Amino acid sequence: MNCEVELFSDVETLIREERPRHPVYCIYPHIYRDAAIEFLTGFPGRVLYAVKSNPDPRVLGLLSDAGVRHFDCASLAEIELVDTVVPNAKKYFMTPVRIRGDAATAQKKHDVRHFVVDHLSGLSQLLTEIEPDRSVIFARMAVHHESAFEDLSTRFGALPEQVPELLEAIRDSGAEAALAFNVGSSVTDPEAYRHGVSVTRSILEQLSFRLRLIDVGGGYPKSYPGFIVPTLDEYFSAVAESVATLPLADNAEVLGEPGRALSAPGMSAVVEVLLRKDNRLYINDGMFGIFWLLRIDGPDAFPVRAYRSGEPILSETMEFQINGPTCDSTDTLPGLVQLPDDIGPGDHLEFGNIGAYSIGGRTDYNGYYSDRIVLITSPDANPPTVP
Repeated sequence: MNCEVELFSDVETLIREERPRHPVYCIYPHIYRDAAIEFLTGFPGRVLYAVKSNPDPRVLGLLSDAGVRHFDCASLAEIELVDTVVPNAKKYFMTPVRIRGDAATAQKKHDVRHFVVDHLSGLSQLLTEIEPDRSVIFARMAVHHESAFEDLSTRFGALPEQVPELLEAIRDSGAEAALAFNVGSSVTDPEAYRHGVSVTRSILEQLSFRLRLIDVGGGYPKSYPGFIVPTLDEYFSAVAESVATLPLADNAEVLGEPGRALSAPGMSAVVEVLLRKDNRLYINDGMFGIFWLLRIDGPDAFPVRAYRSGEPILSETMEFQINGPTCDSTDTLPGLVQLPDDIGPGDHLEFGNIGAYSIGGRTDYNGYYSDRIVLITSPDANPPTVP
């Protein structure tokens, strides 16, 4: 895959040289490296990057260069992408719903050994496509915590009382049985993981054998304006301390599936102000583009920096409502944004922490779409962050 990309030393240079009329998405390699190293050194187990959070091949390559070698994939297309960008990585097909034949292709062509099911019917279907004696099959358990902004167990996961039977059936099939859960998205309290592990303990105590692998899922958050969360170290401690109490095999290992924690901080979006109406701004990207995450998740704003002709605008600030460019009445960002009070058409904004659930979900609604991605090369350049 051709991953060539334009290079700029910093965003100021990009704006000064080009005054871009269409959105430009900026990758900061050193930020991605630092995010990966923080998680790899802090998480008490195996780190699986959730590809769906940002599938851009350049991002995958940067995370791999920083040491991420395991990838949580939700489709055969994501598995194929990882195989192309990071040929020697280990892929995990971690969704209980798959296109017919995809599990067989994943195992035969891409050497995928790890799969997940959440119902006996799903197990029987999976077993028609894979070789169980060289597979690990996770039983996904439904568990949720009130501190998560999105309940990921409404569509997936067996009820806790159903999981022992499912695990026994997996073991009887000849596959290695393992257990997975996901306490939610944007989890704002590390106690959520202790809760998930406590439910896991009640299940393990009913089994006639011990498990080697426990997957505690994703949900590790990042801070946004007005949405401040605990440090990652607090989440790592909650996982390590609680999993240590489980009755597991001697060679047990815990897995985590970070998406946002790895993908969010290293990308920004540079957009142009098209129109100002009092305290309402209209920009060239919006809720059908890079900001679609704001429809569904916890934060309602991103950290932002304003530029005029490539120089930061340092005037007094006021609150603005930000609107996208489409004709749809819902194309309005939900939160108010603090910006220079003299901001106007032709000025540019850089939104930071934009890398998670943005690139992969943007649409071309009304013909507004940008696929321009550049690399910011200076190690001293940084995207806007939460103060």
